[in-house]
Amino acid sequence: MRDRQRRETMSTFVADSFTDNKSDDNPRPTFSPKQATKLAQQHYGLTVTEISTLPSYMDQNFLVMDQSSTHYVLKIMNSRESKNTALLGLQTFAMSFLHSHGVPAQTAVPTATGKLMVMEDKDCGHGAQSFCVRLMTYLPGNTIAKSPVKTQDLYHVGTLVATIDKTLQQLASPDMGVLEKDEVWSLSNIPLVESYLSVMDGDPLQDIVRAVIQQYKSHVLPKISSFQRGIIHGDLSDQNILVTPVDDGHYQVSGVLDFSLLMNDCYVFELAVTIMYLMLEDPRPLDVGGAVLAGWESIMLLNNDEKDSLFLLVLGRFCQSLVYGRFNAKKYPDNKEYLLTTAKSGTRLLTKLWGLGKTEVERKWFTDASTFLDN
Repeated sequence: MRDRQRRETMSTFVADSFTDNKSDDNPRPTFSPKQATKLAQQHYGLTVTEISTLPSYMDQNFLVMDQSSTHYVLKIMNSRESKNTALLGLQTFAMSFLHSHGVPAQTAVPTATGKLMVMEDKDCGHGAQSFCVRLMTYLPGNTIAKSPVKTQDLYHVGTLVATIDKTLQQLASPDMGVLEKDEVWSLSNIPLVESYLSVMDGDPLQDIVRAVIQQYKSHVLPKISSFQRGIIHGDLSDQNILVTPVDDGHYQVSGVLDFSLLMNDCYVFELAVTIMYLMLEDPRPLDVGGAVLAGWESIMLLNNDEKDSLFLLVLGRFCQSLVYGRFNAKKYPDNKEYLLTTAKSGTRLLTKLWGLGKTEVERKWFTDASTFLDN
């Protein structure tokens, strides 16, 4: 009964997040480059010489350059998330904490008065709303989605991802409780996708998504209580990992972006999310899982239940991204191209993985991983 009540509460939360019956039904900021320039000047004393937009799911990002040719990212959060200043403050602190421990994470630049974030009121066409504004350090490199990384590079990505979560075990703050949240994108909430399957009516992929959810309910949900837990980044996707070229055609991670899904959750979820997104642009998608898994297990070992759930967790993230992306693309057509990024190759990959089946895919992933770990 308690679990049923929680699911009903979460369904209401998802509806509040995705439907159009709220006063903040469109929380996306719509600042113009001129307005963003003014914010950078007003709060940070920057003389902006160049400004351009960067892609984002629900927020707004601007790449700015000042008169000394120093680059920054001006990040304006959506109005819904801007209401939770304690969570935003902890996310900002976590970035700084990781950076101090050698992780190439962005950090917030203080305002002229020493604040790490400020609130800006603006009417973006839906009444006056408050938006959290932060100026972030600029990190070099391209997204891993746009870089021809090698399988060995993915091993090192897996190592870094696990290192991030292991380092976050040391994070301490009076506001840690804000990370105990029911997050729509958590892999513990894959069954919530069912409420939005109507956006896929007429698409044969709908049957696969429905089948994945049923398999998840049967084979993963009963095991979640045995999963190892801690603070995770939550969204280490191919868009949130930057890399730069090094010797012999290899790449190394030069930046970790976007901590807006920071939460207390299961470590294997972090691994599954990373594997899923890194498969999207890789010319050898089936080789991704073993390399990332091996890197992860060089730092943090999975238990048997986590290993047995990995395949369905990866597929579950495909389902979340494809369904929620299509739903939000209808709601925010001006950002349709970015919201449907996963769909470009995700539909094909989900179909292929489902067709191959759990046994065959897991055999490859774990065999490949053991090859890395034996070397």
